[in-house]
Amino acid sequence: MTADLAAEWAGCTNCALAASRTHVVAGEGPAPAELMLVADAPGFHDDRQARPLVGAPGDLLADLLASIGLERRDVYVTTLVKCRPPGTLSPGEDEIAACRDKLERQAGLVRPRVVAALGDLATRSLARSPHGVAQLHGQVRRAEIGGREVALLPLYHPAAALHNARLLPALEADVRQLGELLGRAVVARRPAPAPPPPPAPAAADDEQLGLF
Repeated sequence: MTADLAAEWAGCTNCALAASRTHVVAGEGPAPAELMLVADAPGFHDDRQARPLVGAPGDLLADLLASIGLERRDVYVTTLVKCRPPGTLSPGEDEIAACRDKLERQAGLVRPRVVAALGDLATRSLARSPHGVAQLHGQVRRAEIGGREVALLPLYHPAAALHNARLLPALEADVRQLGELLGRAVVARRPAPAPPPPPAPAAADDEQLGLF
């Protein structure tokens, strides 16, 4: 199943990214899964650990999923391209095209009902649109991936929201919409615990004498 794909793709040389990567980051999660998350490309720590969306972005992702009653282990997480581009470069069209069949195979195995595109490149590629995530986030559209029609919802990448806190409210709102698509209730965040009451004032001396 999907776990076998990592071993199959470990030696991939289909594009120039093979020269700069540490690991092929295939993806992880259950198959089938109702929800599939597709980010743009592996980051620095993803490349080192051979896992998608780890580190601080992964922690934020876990919090966002928890807000709609999901854990990371409930969803399938992968990337548009499976190898990290060098430095801060984005993958090119040729590299995205070279990995497309891998994503299609994953989607065929996972059989998601909903796909969330995390980031600009994933949004443009999966929505087949010239517009990126800034224009399309939060807008549900139909798309075909893995030979089946899915509901596609573009979202800001968690790393983008960590870099620019002004994006976080939009990301949180879009995740709530994701929960609605999945028919899941939004889990309210627990309020901070109330501070303990102040200590009772010391009893007056005459009250204390009355105890003896």
